[in-house]
Order: sequence, then structure tokens, then C-alpha cells
Amino acid sequence: MQAETLCGGFADPAIQSAHAFRSVMEAMARPGTIHDISGAEPPAPLSKAAGAVLLTLCDSETPIYLAGEADCDAVRAWLAFHTGAPLTGPSHCMFALGRWEALMPLHAYPIGTPDYPDRSATLVVDGAGLVASGTTLTGPGIKDTASLSLPDVGALQANTALFPLGLDFIFTSGSQLAALPRTIEVC
Repeated sequence: MQAETLCGGFADPAIQSAHAFRSVMEAMARPGTIHDISGAEPPAPLSKAAGAVLLTLCDSETPIYLAGEADCDAVRAWLAFHTGAPLTGPSHCMFALGRWEALMPLHAYPIGTPDYPDRSATLVVDGAGLVASGTTLTGPGIKDTASLSLPDVGALQANTALFPLGLDFIFTSGSQLAALPRTIEVC
């Protein structure tokens, strides 16, 4: 087993996973805000934030789909060792990870059912940068409006129109994350 596979997890799992979980929950509760998240040192091409999100939210019962360059031997081995999460295709995943373009098309992922809307996927979109400007967001957790740099506004608006079904998004870059739950209107 390669050293890269064994390294990069939380050094103090109880404390660091609690801090990372808090960052993810704060981002989901306050869409459009950017939060720091730390503790993970995943292999390239993953950002530290994407690694921390996966270490925090994934385990042996959360199937993950790796898209594009994220689907490489180093990432597969690292996830297997640190989370035990099974790898699957897009139609059966609970989490999907990759760059925006690699995660397309959005209709390939589970959006839940009317009886179980919670059985949808969360897409972890690992990108080049997060900026609190650009697209206007409104909805639960946002006092008036928020702004966030987002890819493909039309696709995100179509996702919101599916509510209560639809996908949730966590955008990661470097050691930062922001979230876009399906409840948020993208203007």
C-alpha cells in the first residue's frame, strides 16, 4: 500500500471531523456564505476542502461517484482506506465528486422520490475558486439575498424548480466551501 493512501486523513479524527461537520452544516444553513474547512490532505487532484467534506460525510454506507480527473487510482485508494465508501455510477450514488464539467449531466443523479425526497445525491463540486459575488441567491437561511460565484445558472435554476426533489451542492476550493441546497432560488 502506498504511503499517499495512508496519509492525509484527520490527525485527530474526533476533533477535526467535528469541526469539519460544523463547517459543512454552517454552509448548508447559510447558503452563499464561504467557510473554511481543514484537516484533510487528500491526494491530487482533490482540494483540501473536498477531502475534508468526504472524510466527514462518507462512510461504508455512502456510495460515491468520482467524475473526471477525480476518478484516479490515488483518490480511489485514499477514499477506500479513510472512509470505506463504495464507488458506484452516477445513478446510484449518494455523493458525487468532480469538477462541474465532469459531473454533467445533472439528470444522471438521483433526485429523490415524492415519498423519499431525501434519497437524492449531493454533488461536491471541486473548483478553482469561491467568490461571494456573482449569482444572486434567495431562500431559507438567507436574510435578504446572498451572492456566490456559480457555474451554469440555468442548470441550477432547473434543479431548484424540482423542489422538493433535486440535488444539493457543496462547492469546494482550496480549504474553503460553500453550499447550495435545493431550497435556494438562483436568480
